[in-house]
Amino acid sequence: MRGPEFGMASGESADGGEAMTLPATADVVIAGGGVMGLSTAYHLLKKQPGLRVVVLEKGPFFGCGSTSKAAGGFRHQFATEINIRLSLLSVAMMERFAEDPGAPLAMRFCGYLFLLTREEDVAVFRDQVALQRRLGVPTEWLDGEEIRRRLPMMRLDDVIAGTFCPRDGLLSPMDLVNGYAAGIRRLGGILRTDTPVTVVRLQGGRIAGVITPLGEIAAPVLVNAAGAWAAQIGEMVGISLPIRPYRRQYLITTPIPEIPEDFPMVIDFARSLYFHREGEGILTGMSNRDEPPGFREQPDPEWELIHMEAAVARMPLLERAGVRARVAGLYEVTPDAHPILGRIPGVEGFYVVAGFSGHGVMHGPIAGLLMAEEILDGRAHTLDIAPLRYERFLASPPPAEYNVI
Repeated sequence: MRGPEFGMASGESADGGEAMTLPATADVVIAGGGVMGLSTAYHLLKKQPGLRVVVLEKGPFFGCGSTSKAAGGFRHQFATEINIRLSLLSVAMMERFAEDPGAPLAMRFCGYLFLLTREEDVAVFRDQVALQRRLGVPTEWLDGEEIRRRLPMMRLDDVIAGTFCPRDGLLSPMDLVNGYAAGIRRLGGILRTDTPVTVVRLQGGRIAGVITPLGEIAAPVLVNAAGAWAAQIGEMVGISLPIRPYRRQYLITTPIPEIPEDFPMVIDFARSLYFHREGEGILTGMSNRDEPPGFREQPDPEWELIHMEAAVARMPLLERAGVRARVAGLYEVTPDAHPILGRIPGVEGFYVVAGFSGHGVMHGPIAGLLMAEEILDGRAHTLDIAPLRYERFLASPPPAEYNVI
């Protein structure tokens, strides 16, 4: 999650029409105006010009949910092949963002450096590095001494080993939002803020349209890109989506001159504690793994004290810094920490792109392309999304992603 940056103003629409009106019909309605919904809309319109696509955002601006609060990291260092392949494809798309959709995207390849302090993690990460390298990711294995040389400003006596990938880094989540929104405008799509889906109309077991406070749209396809709120949309069509919201928070410090320009994203894996340079200060967060699910989006001051005690122990320089900003947002978490992508059996015309478990911003570009293929071509083909389909939860429990922060 990253600090507050803002997209379009409340009520602004992509087609230049009145913000408080809705079209009576559409080919595709997308519930959710974060990076997933906007990427899906853009790729649908690019793939089939003239398609009538409407994106409905329940909040006052696009990306105002989890996207605007994301820490902005992207990485290839995952434990499962499907997540690594998603990253490879998505990062390549982000590097071409200036050409497609044709908008600026701030990216910085500072690398992710995972700190390992438990022997059991060392063994698992060794296997992960082998997998990542097999798939073309240039992950490096580092011993404790090399890590301490690279990070002299941190206290790392207990670090056994770690991994570093120079192709990992940081980006601006709202650049993604604004770039895709501009592309949707250019291609004739319709964007509406302050317009939640309140009812989904079904007819004969298929999607017939949606009802909002501004009126009704008849449409044969509904894409659920509602992120942490995706399960609520699922309930409207009688589908129980195993996606739960979990609060995550971070803070940004005042300037710390001793932090070098090339400071990487540093992750103390055992503690789910992370640091990266943000402007002239440090952005640091730590996940509370014991917090129950819920829609709380205000920072928890008690957890901040626990977090900062751990953060200062790792980086003593933080003790001399002030707090510039505090941010809390929601992870959309599935039982296996992998997203749900594709059509949902039992309700014709209902698709889901949600449940990214903290990895949504980095996988937003490729996820939108895969959804466009799934809807228009009948099946995603740039990448086989079989491991991400909803049906996996109807069988034996799937393997979980190990590298969740």
